[in-house]
Amino acid sequence: MSGAIKTLRSAAEVALGRQRSPQHAEGPHMVRYLRAANVKDGNLDLSDVQSMNFTPAEQRTFSLRPGDVLVTEGSGSLKAVGASAVWQGELEGVVCFQNTLLRLRPRHGTEGRFLEWWARSSFGAGVFASIASGANIYHLSAERVRALQIRLPILEEQRRISDFLDSETAHVDRLLKARQSQLNLLEERAYSEISEALVPGILEKPLGQWPWTWLPDLPQDRPLARLGYVCRLQNGLTVDGARDVTHDVVTRPYLRVANVQAGRVALETVSEITVPRQMADRSTLRPGDVLMTEGGDLDKLGRGTVWHGELPHCLHQNHVFALRPDPQELDGEYLAFMTQTLHGRCYFESTGTRTTNLASTNSSKILSFPIPLPTLEIQRSLVRKVQERIDAIQRAKAALVTQADLLAERRQALITAAVTGQIDVTTTSRTTVRSSH
Repeated sequence: MSGAIKTLRSAAEVALGRQRSPQHAEGPHMVRYLRAANVKDGNLDLSDVQSMNFTPAEQRTFSLRPGDVLVTEGSGSLKAVGASAVWQGELEGVVCFQNTLLRLRPRHGTEGRFLEWWARSSFGAGVFASIASGANIYHLSAERVRALQIRLPILEEQRRISDFLDSETAHVDRLLKARQSQLNLLEERAYSEISEALVPGILEKPLGQWPWTWLPDLPQDRPLARLGYVCRLQNGLTVDGARDVTHDVVTRPYLRVANVQAGRVALETVSEITVPRQMADRSTLRPGDVLMTEGGDLDKLGRGTVWHGELPHCLHQNHVFALRPDPQELDGEYLAFMTQTLHGRCYFESTGTRTTNLASTNSSKILSFPIPLPTLEIQRSLVRKVQERIDAIQRAKAALVTQADLLAERRQALITAAVTGQIDVTTTSRTTVRSSH
């Protein structure tokens, strides 16, 4: 494919945004500005756009025009640095940009859409990541970006390539959206399967009786019991608390809130702490404990995860509760599943303390959770049945995720091949993409 290889500086004006500082927080010329948090790969997130003071002269320098390409200049993640999106004038009035972004403005002879696709290609192919520098925060720098190479065909071909990619990626995005919808449906199905298996009738036949209006008429073999009657709650250690570490101490791994997630324990990053041995003994986890966080997203509040002893002698911090079921009365897996039912969600949402974005619970509310309590034999039978259904759903989800990953790879390959001239867009068909249906 034709096209001269040039440095980006000859195809686009590359500018760094204005630095944010306290002196600009207020003033007579407050305007909105975009920052790195507003730029995702291929789209703008305008749900949180902030304002600061830009003088009229600064507005002329840092204002955005439709067709400007915004590139994330700095990020704490090497995978995020270089993400880009095109500004199409989505917000009325003057909108400027901060120095966490670079603005690529097409020069004469450069199609703005082609410039955006070049940026998307450079991001996906790791070109931006390869020139980033820094330790905790990775930066591109305007000068290094200006020195990058770009294949710049004639305007007519740039437009053909852009038209092709607009069409093809939109097609892939529709397929990806369909896969995501299917994943969401499977999530809802898993939720329904667990709820109906453990609390029959809860989805369609709630009695509306106070105080648990969402509960149905339960089978006779599943009487309601207060969790505190069949389960002990162990509090964790206060990580930042004062303690004597001069005598008999031990260094142990401990779980933080970030380690306890809905349905699993995330052990990729586990911290250690040195504490007196007696304190460690009081906060040591045992296999079969059900972990629950004190706070989190409202719709995930109260969801329990079983600890299987993945790390020996592991402790937990005070924002993570360890529920220890009476082995003669309550199965830990049954309790964990029960917290994931509609009953569990309704209880913890109705009793939780809410803030703007998060919610919290406490030991008293957890121990007051009313659970249908059949015999241990029935509990374990229900757990086996639910687990079989969940495993089948997880296999279906894994297949969909694999398809979505392949579609995303296909999209990136198309972008890179078209921008770098590896394919002739006038003859390329959608055959490969369509086969992903």
